[in-house]
Order: sequence, then structure tokens, then C-alpha cells
Amino acid sequence: MISTLATLVLAMLVTAALTPLVRRAALALGAVDDPTARRVHSRRIPRMGGIAIVIGFFVPLVVLFALSTDLARIFFGAPRIVGGLIVGSLLVAGLGLLDDIVGLGAKRKLVVQVIAACAAYVGGLRIEAVALPFMGEVQIGWLSLPATVLWITGVVNALNLIDGLDGLAAGIAFFACMTNFVVAFLTHNLLICLLSATLAGAILGFLIHNFNPATIFMGDSGSMFLGYMLATTSLMGAASQKSPTLIAILVPLLALGLPIMDMLFAMVRRFLERRPIFSPDRGHIHHRLLDIGLTHRRAVFVLYGVSLAFTVVALAVHLGRSWQIGMALLVLTLSIVGVIRFVGGLDATVLRQHRKTIDPVAEGLRRVVPRALSRIVSAPSLEDIYRLLSQLAEEAKLLAIEVTPTPGARLHPWRWEQSEASKTLLREGVSASFSVVDAHGVDAELRFLWDSAQGVASPQAEILLRLVADAVEDFLQHTERTRAAARANRVQVLS
Repeated sequence: MISTLATLVLAMLVTAALTPLVRRAALALGAVDDPTARRVHSRRIPRMGGIAIVIGFFVPLVVLFALSTDLARIFFGAPRIVGGLIVGSLLVAGLGLLDDIVGLGAKRKLVVQVIAACAAYVGGLRIEAVALPFMGEVQIGWLSLPATVLWITGVVNALNLIDGLDGLAAGIAFFACMTNFVVAFLTHNLLICLLSATLAGAILGFLIHNFNPATIFMGDSGSMFLGYMLATTSLMGAASQKSPTLIAILVPLLALGLPIMDMLFAMVRRFLERRPIFSPDRGHIHHRLLDIGLTHRRAVFVLYGVSLAFTVVALAVHLGRSWQIGMALLVLTLSIVGVIRFVGGLDATVLRQHRKTIDPVAEGLRRVVPRALSRIVSAPSLEDIYRLLSQLAEEAKLLAIEVTPTPGARLHPWRWEQSEASKTLLREGVSASFSVVDAHGVDAELRFLWDSAQGVASPQAEILLRLVADAVEDFLQHTERTRAAARANRVQVLS
């Protein structure tokens, strides 16, 4: 127990000391979060703080190994499990670091997350059976791999999505670590105790710099690493006992109930809105709390309280008898129903607020589009078309406009970009794309990009930009017809 406490303190000190150094490195590499309409901070804040968490987690384990302690022998006494854990965690941490610096697409990140989950599966961290009421343990056979991958990638992305307020994701991860630690201590699983305590120490060291007002964000390198560690640590109980114990799935599932619930709500919301599942928006539960007037800190403390409630229920499920487990799950179910109704009430409130608020981009387009339409149609050359599009973008405060022609199109590749547009803005901005066809039936894509608090293009903005695209298309077709008529006249004169 003393060694476990020592690793917690050492991890906290190492992470707290390294975080300012990582902050300077993030600024030098340009790994910063710029304020956008969808984000809640109003100044540039470096991300990539997860690297300090990763180093702070592994340093105490290396020290234990160097000192040849009993805990070190337990940790390295399961090389297959430890190998899968280390390979997968470093893989997702490296993926997150790359995303923090240059930005990666959601699908690419998902592919690497699946590979990391497979590494854990190969290492023996897997779901091989489930416990069903009145049926006992049921072996799932070939479904073991997809179930394991779904669990790990789900937890990784759930923690990533909840990382929207200062200290929120780190605090939720800390509660989950403590849940795993308590259950592992009661079941005498020293390996999980060690990992949970070390991870909790690294989180506490980072929270010193990440709590509101934060000086650094953990970024994807931190949220994905924490999610992976929590998901795989929970499977370690099953791997060591060869059975689907509560610590394997149910207890960590309840401990991470808030981010998992928020992720499921986000997926359903985007599906109903007919938007891509991975598209960002401002509809997460922490955004809703801010929308009704809670301060940043109060919203975080409210969600800490919800996480603590989930933790208590998780421990009750582990410690209680059948009727106590049933009561705990009943309380949890009622809590979830209450949250759903609360979020539904917030939906109505936010919707009324949005109706009262004019989309600034749509308002800007409403002013400038009428003037631009006649000028575009009567423009003397293609260069004038691009100049007029640039003027429209500047006056409407768009982020970028780009033209991507197909082979044979009269339009050539072109891009305008706002000088102040950062990588964060360009990566997270919403866009509207339209196909413009010339007189020969060859099309090109005309794409507009701008910032939006809702994370989705408003219908008003799309309609106005559709008019601009139609005007460009009319110019192309009118010019081609005019040139064809001129060529025909020259042929008649010559004949």
C-alpha cells in the first residue's frame, strides 16, 4: 500500500513539474486552441498537455522497476498484458499528439483507435463472456474481438467528447480511477491498484494547471490516453480472473456513466439532425449548462457531482447484495431519466434562444449577397469572379472560399483564406459546398467555410450561398454561350 501511495505522489509531482515545459513546447509547435464560436474559452490556450500525463504515468513505473519492488514484479510479471497495455496506450497517445499539432480527421483517428484496441485484445485484455440475469455466464465466442474493440474505442471517444470545460475530463477520469482502485483493493488486485493510483496521481498533477482558469488543455493526447487506460484497466480484472467480473465491465461502465451518456446523446442528436456522427457541435451537456447561465466553474462542479453519484452507484453495485444492486440500478435509471428530461427542457430553452439570435454570418450574407449577384453575372472575366468572391467573403466574415474543378472544367483551382484564420478555426468551421456546371456540362465544387456556434450551417446561410453559386454558374454558361455565338458569327463572315 505504501508503494502504491508513493507512485501516486510521484506521478502527481512529475506531471505537475512537466506541464509548464509541455506548455512551452505546445506554443512553439503551434499546438494551441484558438477561441471559436463553438468553444467556451476566449483566448488562445496551448493543448498537448496529455504528454505530461503520459510521462507522469510511466515514470513511477520505471522507478519501481529500477528499485525491484514487489509491485514491480507484479506489474512486469504479466508481460503479455503489460505489453498490450503499453503498446496500445502509446499508440493512442501518439495519435492524439499528432492530432493536437496538425489535426487529423475523425475516421483516421478511429482506425488507429481500433488498432490500439486490437493490441490490447492480443495482449489478453478482452471481453470473453457476459453475465446475464437468470442465465449466468455466457461465452460470446467470436464476438469477443468486436465487443472488446467497441468497449475500448467507445470509452476513448466518450472521454474525448466530454473534454469541453477546464478540468472536466480530468476530474471525471479521476473519479473513474478511484472507483477502479477501491474495487481492486477490495478484491486484492494489486496490479489494478497500482495502475489506478498512478493514473490518478498524474491526473491530479495536471489538474493543478488545467482547472479553471486553465493555462493548458490536455488535448486529444491526454483524453484518448486516459480513455484507453480506463477501458483496458477495467478489462484487466477479467484477464486475471478469467471471468466476467463486475469490475470488468459493469462497475467501470457506471463510473464512466456521464461521458458515455453524453456520447450516446451526441450520436442520437446528430443522427436525428442528419449530420455526420463525428461532426462537432455545441450540444453537449456542459454546453447546455453554460447556455442556461451557469458559470464555467459551477458547470464543472455540477458535472463533478453527477460523476460522484455514478461512482457511488458503481460501488454500491459491487458491494451490495441482489436487492441492493437492484435499488442502485433503479436509482441510476431514475437519474438518467431525470437528466434526459432536463436536457430536453434545455433543448427547448436553447431553441428559443437561438430563434431570438440572428446568425451573424447569415446576417452578413443578407447584406452583401444582393450586391454581389448582379456583379458576378456581369463580370467581364474569371479573375473578376474570384475578386468578387473575395470581397463577399471579407464583408460577410467568412473563413475561406475554395474552388475545386474536375478535369476539363473552365474554373481553375483557387482559394481565398481569411488572414486571421487559425488552424483550429479552419478545422472546426462549418462549410457549404455547391456544384457549378459550365455550358459543356463540366462541374466544379465551390465551397464556403465559416465559424458557427451551432457547429452546423444555418438554412439561411446555405440559401444565400446557393444564390451565389447559381450566379457563378450563370456566368460560366452565359460566357460560353456568348463565345460560341461570337465564333459562329466569325465563321459566317469568313464564309
